[in-house]
Amino acid sequence: MKKVLALTMALALVAASFAGCGNSSSGTSTTAAATTAAAEGTGTVKIGMSGPLTGGASAYGLAVKAGMEVAVEEINAKGGLQIEFNAQDDEADGEKAVSAYNVLKDWGMQVMAGQVTTGSALAVAPESAADNMFNLTPSASAEALANSGDNIFQMCFTDPNQGASAAELVSTKYTGSKVGIIYDSSDDYSTGLYNGFKAKAAELGVEIVATTSYTADNKADLSTQVTQCQDAGADLVFLPIYYTEASQILTYANRISYVPKFFGCDGMDGILTVEGFDTSLAEGLALMTPFDANATDEATQSFVAKFKDKMDGLVPNQFAADGYDVIYAIYNAMTAAGITGNESASQICDALKAQFATMTVDGLTGTGMHWDENGMISKSPAAVVVENGVYVPMD
Repeated sequence: MKKVLALTMALALVAASFAGCGNSSSGTSTTAAATTAAAEGTGTVKIGMSGPLTGGASAYGLAVKAGMEVAVEEINAKGGLQIEFNAQDDEADGEKAVSAYNVLKDWGMQVMAGQVTTGSALAVAPESAADNMFNLTPSASAEALANSGDNIFQMCFTDPNQGASAAELVSTKYTGSKVGIIYDSSDDYSTGLYNGFKAKAAELGVEIVATTSYTADNKADLSTQVTQCQDAGADLVFLPIYYTEASQILTYANRISYVPKFFGCDGMDGILTVEGFDTSLAEGLALMTPFDANATDEATQSFVAKFKDKMDGLVPNQFAADGYDVIYAIYNAMTAAGITGNESASQICDALKAQFATMTVDGLTGTGMHWDENGMISKSPAAVVVENGVYVPMD
């Protein structure tokens, strides 16, 4: 179990690249002592991450990597404690994630900025726990991670909690809907979302008229699952799945003139970037996400501009913002703890566990974010709807 301590930080996420501008720094603002430690630090800390940088889930991994790089560049421009960053491709595969972890250890990694996907995170968890390597994942959301070691923390919602929040939104925003569900029964993420949704839906009286699933081995054609929802009279289809499969479902539903409302979770974020997908079919799609790139606050717009410059105009998704928040949370915890870069990975881990147990963070993906004794984050859920090809906040 993680010990609970007390320290508060707030992310000041604006224009950090302007060194010496005081409150205009991007990321988490710290106490005067922490700021002094950062200014006086002359060392470098090696932070590594792994994620799918190629393959079907690469939109997630590349977004996280770029979001982290924006944060690293801002931090290093300040002077003081520096970050050396290394991202490895694990293709969203557990075995390859373990190999990537070992490559990063050989490189000298002192802090892990997570694995991007749940399966990879679960595969690496025993390794990082045995090494006492601090590991803050931007987007691996399985509740089981909480029991994998006291070194593991999450920046994203846990699957059951997000699923329950989705059921609450369906209950209040789509009152009286007949719900169909299509999920991946072979995937921890999808199954966790489904279980959380199902339990909360029963509690709230949401009517589920069809539940159908697929596995990683039979997801090439999802027409049967769509037809089952249509035949059951579902006028809203809950999709606790990733965007690639969701794009197939929306395409086939259009082909058979089936026009329910579609509702997804954070794994849906990226559907507007699927190659060959007619994005007009996503009009009206609702999804859970803690980040809106169209928000007008200075912090968001600064990040969006830097990300787009780095990624040839690509608009950042929530995974990019989670990655950005991860780096700043780690950095500010290190400065608050007086880390210089000369410490071992295990020593840094112990210091960061103490800081993360009680600090409160305002970031791109939420305000008042904090972690419980198991490393699970608490932050307010939010949802958007696709309108005219962009996300708009759900009314």
